[in-house]
Amino acid sequence: MPEIYDFPYQKPEQPEVLPEPETRPVRRRGRLGRLDVPFLVLTLLLLAVGLVMLLSSSYAIAYFDTVTDTGEAQPMKYFTTQAIYAGMGIAALFVVSFIPLSFLRKFSFPAILAALGLLLGVLLTGLRGNGAVRWIELGPITFQPSELVKAAVILAFADWTCLIGPERMGTFKLGVIPFAAVLGIFSVLLLAQPHLSCTIIILAVGAILMYAGGTRWYWFAAAAVVVLMIVFYLRGHADWVIEKAKTSYMFARVAAWLDPESQRLGDGWQIIQSLYAIGSGGLLGLGLGNSRQKYLYLPEAQNDYIFSIICEELGFVGAVLILLLFAVLILRGYWLALQCKNRFSRMMVIGFTSLIAIQVFLNVGVVTNLLPSTGISLPFFSYGGTALIVQLAEVGLILSASREIANK
Repeated sequence: MPEIYDFPYQKPEQPEVLPEPETRPVRRRGRLGRLDVPFLVLTLLLLAVGLVMLLSSSYAIAYFDTVTDTGEAQPMKYFTTQAIYAGMGIAALFVVSFIPLSFLRKFSFPAILAALGLLLGVLLTGLRGNGAVRWIELGPITFQPSELVKAAVILAFADWTCLIGPERMGTFKLGVIPFAAVLGIFSVLLLAQPHLSCTIIILAVGAILMYAGGTRWYWFAAAAVVVLMIVFYLRGHADWVIEKAKTSYMFARVAAWLDPESQRLGDGWQIIQSLYAIGSGGLLGLGLGNSRQKYLYLPEAQNDYIFSIICEELGFVGAVLILLLFAVLILRGYWLALQCKNRFSRMMVIGFTSLIAIQVFLNVGVVTNLLPSTGISLPFFSYGGTALIVQLAEVGLILSASREIANK
């Protein structure tokens, strides 16, 4: 039947056909996602501040050393060298951040064997300096294997906790004995150098990874009780410690920590000058570049005791701001660990983040005489090529894990 239309005649309205929206080609995400920008920015900010403070703290000693050795003053020597190391470290950071952690995990066991070989090599052919044998010389390159040992222990422990599993990590046979054996072997080799600071760091990081992996808490409580008993014993037998300090490098450090004033012209000199620097800084500091203790009063002002110069020049406020930057970096690292879906990545990020946290805590504790002097450097601040490059490469591993998080 034909359709009937009202007059005047009209055609039925046709639905409006809209042009199809212009679409962009979908870009497929690669195997790895974007690295964690906040963690990267915090690292680079600390590195930049560290270079500035290194220039300030090392200016006087670099002037003195170069005039004494060559007759020509080069006050920028330490800063220039550290800046080159920083550039190499940043390059290592970005290269390492592209390494898949599943590929890196395959080398965890060879890494621990290589670390063992390096420590044995130090004892056999290492270079001696400042009363210790800690360096290996390979042609024009001199480096400290202890920095690589820290990374090797973290990678190996992260892998082993995955292989054993959280359930079996709760047993003494698998959750304590193999880890304690490795830590014991490395501790003996490090103390033979002697390298007390690295020994403490490896023991602390190893314990954190064991606990995060599933080892029962009461084993750590027992170890803490033993350590406290030793500390209180040393505190109560200062005369015996001082007597032992005459023939022992480590006891000399402990004796100076217990009573630095009694050795103000000997082992206590560095501690006293550090406390002078911190105290003279006051609330706002003497101003950038205006430190007095860096003029050959405070030994290792550009290295282990750079935080004392920070306190002197930037004051309490500046020191607290730097510590807050470290705190935010560390918290961000642990947050990334919680986001990891892979157990190995999570354990590895926990290990390297804890390594930064422990070194910051111990360094600040030493320069304030809360802890005995052990030669612990401040990450991203203290002078040292091997330490800086390895630290930035370890940050690259954390960023590699963040890429995998972003790709989930």
